[in-house]
Amino acid sequence: MSQRTGILIVVSGPSGSGKTTLCRRLADEGEARYSTSCTTRNPRPGEVDGRDYHFLSREQFVEKREAGEFLESAEVHGNLYGTLKYEVTGHLENGTDVVMDLDVQGAAQVRACADAAIRLSAVDLFVMPAGNDELLARLSGRGTDTAEVIDLRMKNALEEICQWPQYSYRLLSGTQEEDFSRFKALVVAERMRVSRLTQA
Repeated sequence: MSQRTGILIVVSGPSGSGKTTLCRRLADEGEARYSTSCTTRNPRPGEVDGRDYHFLSREQFVEKREAGEFLESAEVHGNLYGTLKYEVTGHLENGTDVVMDLDVQGAAQVRACADAAIRLSAVDLFVMPAGNDELLARLSGRGTDTAEVIDLRMKNALEEICQWPQYSYRLLSGTQEEDFSRFKALVVAERMRVSRLTQA
């Protein structure tokens, strides 16, 4: 029996939805590889090149972007961020699943990718709290932001939530354990789907 192709799991959701926790836990349990992005910002204390990010100069980043090497890229607060296509496709070809935590713009770029391997293997999921009150409680619960910052995060989150119909799946968040259980069930189902398509 031939080795299955990996799946590309793209997870989006507003701040406070728990999407990053889901992605990192899936990777920590050895179920997928967490995608390492490139960035032009300076490393923060403790960050390691190649583990946390691939740290590039702006010139290096632009050169790679113009050469079409990025699966998705964006500019955020004056810094460039992106995911190298060859890193993702290399893992998929080896049968390793890849999980990516992307905003709605990045997810849309992945969705629009013309690469046949990406189109076959990609599945996207939007994670959202059960309601606006729950979202506000999560954003406020961090205890580190001012009321103005929370209001801005809430406004941005509501704008992102409007994009959920573009995704293949929506996960209404409950407890962390419930969310992760449903997330893993989705991953298993998508592995079977891609295996059928690639071995047909």
